[in-house]
Amino acid sequence: MYTKMTFQEIISSDKPVLVDFSAEWCGPCKMMVPILQDLKKRVGDSASILKIDVDQNPQVSAQYRIQGVPTLIIFKKGEIKWRQAGVRQANELERLIRENL
Repeated sequence: MYTKMTFQEIISSDKPVLVDFSAEWCGPCKMMVPILQDLKKRVGDSASILKIDVDQNPQVSAQYRIQGVPTLIIFKKGEIKWRQAGVRQANELERLIRENL
């Protein structure tokens, strides 16, 4: 049976979780879609990638003080390991995830 995990449960994982805070109306956010698809192929199951729409999840966005999109945050065991606003390339994100394995 599938159980829906909360955001807090997901980011508390032992493996790195890259969260992409984005919005439908954001041009640069749309640029992240193929980058994150490429990244998922590179890291496989060693990390999770999660997209959060700031307009649909205002409470999570406020909790992490998201002021611009896209904002990317890498969590591990509930802690922020890295945070950056703006479009990032797959090779940089892959390196950051591997550093946090």
